[in-house]
Amino acid sequence: ASGYNPNKLGGSMANPDFTQLYNHHEREVFAAVMDAAPDYPDIAISNDLLCDVACVALNRLGPRYIRHEVDFSFYLTEHERHEIDNAINEAVSYAFNFVQARTALRARK
Repeated sequence: ASGYNPNKLGGSMANPDFTQLYNHHEREVFAAVMDAAPDYPDIAISNDLLCDVACVALNRLGPRYIRHEVDFSFYLTEHERHEIDNAINEAVSYAFNFVQARTALRARK
């Protein structure tokens, strides 16, 4: 497998900082998880379960990689922003219910 190698072309290629890129949904999902956590006290007391909720929610959403938040917001219409917010809220709700159900199943075993 060939990976990214900035020296491959003898230094004639740019050396981009890919660490600037991130999935826009991560920050939004993390905030939504923390906002909803008080409604799920059995999950809210566990860092591991809250992380599980975030993972389940993020896996239900397509990634939206960006470099600057302002660029992402600038190019979205109000309708698109609303759709993304709804999708995030639905994914987080689903994730809490999923993790809650799985935790209850494990407790019965």
